[in-house]
Amino acid sequence: MSTGPADRGHAGGEGRAALVTGGASGIGAAVVELLAAEGHRVAVVDRDEAALAAVTARVADAGGRATGYCAEVTDGRALREAAEDFTAGSGRLDVLVTSAGIQRYGDVLETSDELWDEVLAVNVTGVFLAARACLPMLRTARGAVVVVSSVQARASQSDVVAYATSKGALDAFARAMAIDEARHAVRVNTVSPGSVDTPMLRASAERFAAGVPGAASALLSSWGRAHPLGRLATPEEVAAVVSFLAGHGASFVTGEDVRVDGGLLATIPVALPEAAPAGREA
Repeated sequence: MSTGPADRGHAGGEGRAALVTGGASGIGAAVVELLAAEGHRVAVVDRDEAALAAVTARVADAGGRATGYCAEVTDGRALREAAEDFTAGSGRLDVLVTSAGIQRYGDVLETSDELWDEVLAVNVTGVFLAARACLPMLRTARGAVVVVSSVQARASQSDVVAYATSKGALDAFARAMAIDEARHAVRVNTVSPGSVDTPMLRASAERFAAGVPGAASALLSSWGRAHPLGRLATPEEVAAVVSFLAGHGASFVTGEDVRVDGGLLATIPVALPEAAPAGREA
């Protein structure tokens, strides 16, 4: 594991300490930047060294404190070393946010053993390993865990059998952990975004666009229109909910899943005919 134990930048006042996996891009990066802006000292865990350097630099430029750890979330030893090193430097660990995840496509027959194992290893085992690495410190701090799940834990699109399975498993894992950790005053919740404008979503759009000019943008727009609010979420909108669940304002919230989906799962996809003219029975 390559670590960057020195803080970059300085935040005024004493804040809490948080560790974020998958923190170098997308939702994870938005969480890192928001928590740092709120005064948290943040450990950023990601396998992309260049993106890791970029997000810690942005935090420093904004006056925050971030420490980068280049590690795979499937490496339990690396996660434990990162958590212990960060806690030794910060003196505490109050919050764990697990945002690392991958998307792969295929139905059951199209999903190879290798693809299935890859998705479950990153999306589920990675969360388990991060939680196990951080729980001793979180128990001491009476802290909080926020797991980034997905609406696909509850309703699935086509051809994402491994991904949807992994997100359903995350919801069950978080509920079980919430019950176990309540006696230690550690809260555990999930957030379930709909479609969010992240590099991962854009990569999916490019995959299905197959190089056709403008097709990726059109796909992203159509995915946004599927939500009643008519657009994609931003990573910052998800990060705001993560921050709430991690904070003192949610002190009596545990075992909960909060959807950040623009009304997607509230929708019955049946289009009614246009309303009848005034004065006529509908």
